[in-house]
Amino acid sequence: MTTATDPTPTPAPDSDRDDVPVLADAPARRFWAVRRIPAAVVAALVLAGAGLLLYDVAAVRADRSAMAWRRELADALATRPLDDALIVGGAALAVVLGLWLLILAATPGLRAVLPMRRAHTDVRAGLDREAAALALRDRAMEVSGVQAVRVRVGRSKAAVRAVSHFRALDEVRADLETALAAGVDELALAHPPALNVRVARPPRKG
Repeated sequence: MTTATDPTPTPAPDSDRDDVPVLADAPARRFWAVRRIPAAVVAALVLAGAGLLLYDVAAVRADRSAMAWRRELADALATRPLDDALIVGGAALAVVLGLWLLILAATPGLRAVLPMRRAHTDVRAGLDREAAALALRDRAMEVSGVQAVRVRVGRSKAAVRAVSHFRALDEVRADLETALAAGVDELALAHPPALNVRVARPPRKG
């Protein structure tokens, strides 16, 4: 389970912390990824490119010849047509990289962390999907007749695939839905996933 402190906490009252009211309906937002690696790569590339260009411009201002790469680049841009394969490929690469950076900036990421209901305004908590699936799997294994079960938890749906070796399948499915509904409620997720339960017999041997 992931716990984070809100960047703008509400000031506590003068009384003890035990007197802070519980806000069951406080909005729960998704967690945003820090994305240190993409940010570090972009910053390093921009810094290196800007430093190299600034050095070359300063050298030209000091009556020195420009670097060979800048002269070749300027000649290529002046002589190559716009429909040249190299120009089109470079433009397409720049567009793809730009869209990728925009997507990273506009999306929260951390899809593996499900936000939990907020009990206090200054505390945020999240539950890993694998931990939620494990908790629901333990719940399902307690149902009579369940031999094996596989659970996958997504942002909006929890898919449960169970194998029952005795009892009627409809009865096992009904008990599973009841037990898993209680399990989902105990997870205290801000957006409880919908249950999709399927029960089948084990494959016959031989």
